[in-house]
Amino acid sequence: MKKQFAILCLGCLVLLQSNQTGCTSEPNQLTEQEKTQGFTLLFNGKDLTGWQHSGNWKVEEGVLTRSGKGGSLVYEPELVPDNFELKFEWKVAEGSNSGIYYRPGQYEYQILDNQKHVDGKNPRTSAASIYFCLPPSHDATRPVGQWNTGRIVCQGTVIQHWLNGEKVIDLDYTDPRYAWHVELLANRGGNLTDRGANLSLQDHGDPVWYRGLKMRSIPDTEKLKRSKVEPAEISDTAMAAEQRKLQRIMEGRARQQQKK
Repeated sequence: MKKQFAILCLGCLVLLQSNQTGCTSEPNQLTEQEKTQGFTLLFNGKDLTGWQHSGNWKVEEGVLTRSGKGGSLVYEPELVPDNFELKFEWKVAEGSNSGIYYRPGQYEYQILDNQKHVDGKNPRTSAASIYFCLPPSHDATRPVGQWNTGRIVCQGTVIQHWLNGEKVIDLDYTDPRYAWHVELLANRGGNLTDRGANLSLQDHGDPVWYRGLKMRSIPDTEKLKRSKVEPAEISDTAMAAEQRKLQRIMEGRARQQQKK
């Protein structure tokens, strides 16, 4: 009886730890529910089949990670559908910066160590933000070295970012309330109406790990669940630094145009 009780307690402890870290026992496999929903497994957990890179990405123990120089890791078999849901797990080392690009231009789900990296000082460039466009409602990241669960849902003009089970962005980019945010991204070179890109994992030269990448096309008959999410406030100091950065970007773009 005591032995059975001990086994039961051990099982409960493993389940609790799994819930706390936000990961599953087999992240690189589809669940029966995901199969029913129409998800496709983008990473098989074994090799880089379907992914294009320049020799700087590799698979270690069922995880995508980078080493050396070379650039982004790009999924080639299919373009990201216009209306889609993407699930993934990620973790970073201290000070690391990466991102997931899911539409043309500047559509980026930011991956970041908010505590150590300078981008963490501005919610608009922090983890789970639409980078340089809209900040998440709050910092829902887990400590460095722990797995985070991410989710992106896009349907029509609505973009949702989720982090560790919490919806932190719910944006309709045609809503006049967010016109300034959309304009900011446009000034950086992004257009939120663009569609049809390859999924891309950004390489900034920092240690980063991905697994459990799964995507499905959302049918037109499926109604997206909406709820109000307030973006985090941005301090005057962060706003001023942001404007200086934008000015440098625009000046650089102007110089490039003059060379053509």
